[in-house]
Amino acid sequence: MSIKTDIFRGLSAFPITPADPDGTVDTGALVRIIETLDIPGIDSIGLLGSTGNYAYFTREQRKRAIEAARQALQGRKPLIVSAGALRTDDAQNLAKDAEEAGADGLLLAPVSYNQLTEEEVYQHFIAVASSTTLPICIYNTPSTTHFTFSDALLARIAALPNVVALKQPAPSTKPRETHETLSANFPPGFSVGYSGDSLAHESLLVGGSVWYSVIAGFLPAPSVALMDAVRRRDHVEARRISAILQPIWDLFQEFGEVRVAFAVANERGLCKAAPPRPILPIDASHHDRIRSVLADINKHF
Repeated sequence: MSIKTDIFRGLSAFPITPADPDGTVDTGALVRIIETLDIPGIDSIGLLGSTGNYAYFTREQRKRAIEAARQALQGRKPLIVSAGALRTDDAQNLAKDAEEAGADGLLLAPVSYNQLTEEEVYQHFIAVASSTTLPICIYNTPSTTHFTFSDALLARIAALPNVVALKQPAPSTKPRETHETLSANFPPGFSVGYSGDSLAHESLLVGGSVWYSVIAGFLPAPSVALMDAVRRRDHVEARRISAILQPIWDLFQEFGEVRVAFAVANERGLCKAAPPRPILPIDASHHDRIRSVLADINKHF
């Protein structure tokens, strides 16, 4: 079996998934959002990630979202989709659905209610990987799963034939040392990429393969500019652009990335949607501040 691995490279934009209060995906709005991301410099779309609220949607709605995104992209960019679920059999079904609906790759996180052991997570990955021919990225998001991968577990999972990438939170210190330590767990060609928009560029500048980006899902132009600087290994320019985006990083810190992403998508007229309850949208009293931040950033890009 030939596994396509080159989709886990470059800038991967993670949009929200707009839906009505009952959890029905607004496919028209989703297509509008996807179309804004179909530009040079964005290398893939990360659909139904944490920003896309995958855990809040039914199997049917997740498949509808994939089909709508696939139709919008028409194969121009790879579509990477989360197959995370509490139950292993549900995750297997979601992986099969994603493959049938035209996804190019999968993200798989160890979603849980009860704390999982390393062996349980390993067996979960074996089961899901065996249910699909799609390449899989280990989705390490301890802030939401409350599970921390050991180096030994990462190495075991990476030995599975179609597990080819890792999505890792960017460290706040020692990015080179962290990246080199992580990479030592994996075979040659294995993709190690980073999330955490305010920090990711530092890990990319020392060898990270992918920026898994929230901001790219709603402000693609500055994200592409930052990634272009990273590709050139222009440390000064990358840090200059990140400094321009500091007000967004501050909003992320204050309100959370998902709430900010919804607020900006609404402000840009791409949708009229709120996060799924119990998540509440940012209060209207802060909207002028968000508009001001966007106006200032738009002056630069």
